[in-house]
Amino acid sequence: MKNQLLSRITALSSELLSLSKNHKAVYVTAESLTAGLIGASIVEMPGSSAYFDRCFITYSNEAKMELLGVNETTLAEFGAVSENTVIEMVQGALNHSSLANTGVAVSGIAGPDGGSVKKPVGTVWIAAMKKGEPPVTECCHFEGDREDVRLQTVIRALEFLKDLTIN
Repeated sequence: MKNQLLSRITALSSELLSLSKNHKAVYVTAESLTAGLIGASIVEMPGSSAYFDRCFITYSNEAKMELLGVNETTLAEFGAVSENTVIEMVQGALNHSSLANTGVAVSGIAGPDGGSVKKPVGTVWIAAMKKGEPPVTECCHFEGDREDVRLQTVIRALEFLKDLTIN
C-alpha cells in the first residue's frame, strides 16, 4: 500500500508542476500532522522554486498561534483538529506569504494514540483556498498506521491544490 501512496504523491506533485505554470499558481502549506511532507512532496519536482513559496510546520498549538495567527479561542473551543482551526491556518499561511496565491492546511490525528470517540485516530481536517476566495474544507477519516494516515493526508492535500489550480 505504501508504494501505491508514494507513487500517487509523485504523480500529483508532477501534475502540480505543469498546472502551476499554466495557471500561475504559487503554493503555501500549513502543516500539523504531516510536518512538512506536503511541502517536501511539492519540492521534489525540479523547478519547484517557481511555484512553491513556503511551508509552515505548526505541530504545536503555540506554533499555530505564533506563526499563523490561529486564535487561542478557536483552539480552546474546537481543538487543533477542527474545521475552524484549519481555516485559520490556511488564511494565516496565505496572509504571511506575499508570493503564494493558493494554500492548503492540514491538522489531524495520525496515531497510534491521541484519538477519542469524537475524533478517532485517522481523523484529518483539510482546508484549501485561493487568496480572496472562501476556503474549501473536508474532514477525512483515513485508515492504516501512522505513516499511512500521513501519506493519505498528503495525497488529499495535493488533490485539493490541484483542484483549486484548475478551477
